[in-house]
Amino acid sequence: MEVLRLDCIHPLVSGNKWFKLKLNLQQAQSEGYERVLSFGGAYSNHLRALAAAARLAGMESIGIVRGELPDPLNPVLAFARQQGMELHAVTRGDYRKKQQVDFIAGLVSRFGDFFLIPEGGSNQLGVLGCGQIMEHLKPELLKSENQTTVVAAACGTGATLAGLIRGAQQYHLANEFVGVAVLKGADFLHKDIRQWLGPEHQSIKWQLNTACHCGGYARCTPELTEFVASFQGKTGIPLEPVYTGKLVYALYSMIESGAIAKGSRVIWLHTGGIY
Repeated sequence: MEVLRLDCIHPLVSGNKWFKLKLNLQQAQSEGYERVLSFGGAYSNHLRALAAAARLAGMESIGIVRGELPDPLNPVLAFARQQGMELHAVTRGDYRKKQQVDFIAGLVSRFGDFFLIPEGGSNQLGVLGCGQIMEHLKPELLKSENQTTVVAAACGTGATLAGLIRGAQQYHLANEFVGVAVLKGADFLHKDIRQWLGPEHQSIKWQLNTACHCGGYARCTPELTEFVASFQGKTGIPLEPVYTGKLVYALYSMIESGAIAKGSRVIWLHTGGIY
């Protein structure tokens, strides 16, 4: 297997977060907004990356945090605040209203006008931004008549996988794509990914593994913990158990079971995260 180290592309905004946020911030600035607002949990890599990216772009940022703010702040939220993000906690019940018009209107009344970026940066701009990842895979090297190339990524919302597929079609590539869901009960992502793709991007072959979630989002098993430690020890590549650890763990299983054809070239995306 080969790896694309997106976790090394920027010291503060790394992994797929850079690509999800890039076009969103450009759009916000083009529309004249001075601040951005988004949502996440207390350990949200998205809020962490957004805080840094907004500061670099010269914009204010607001993070709506699910549940209570820990006291003292954990390292993720402390970093976000250091980058200038205003943190505002809401109850889990209110957090579930984050897509409702009245709830958003209340946030506008409290904070003033802002450009809204959905949780995880997963919107059409985020998908289009993730399509640019294909440039870093050097499309000219992916074209092969003698070998199937499989590109694999961890999936929370499916936006990154959808972006990769759209990007592949832009370069007229016929590679196969694998997504590994990190959520329990993630069959709904099949529908979400197809919606991200749209009818004009349905021809590329892709599959979604929903069986290697290891208990659900941010959950871990002894087997996964052992695998992550062993992989890091052998390769020197850091993994975390929420996304990339589950991805690589699943790929080994899929290769062994034949779910990924023998002899395929497998390239997995290291999408960053907190180790």
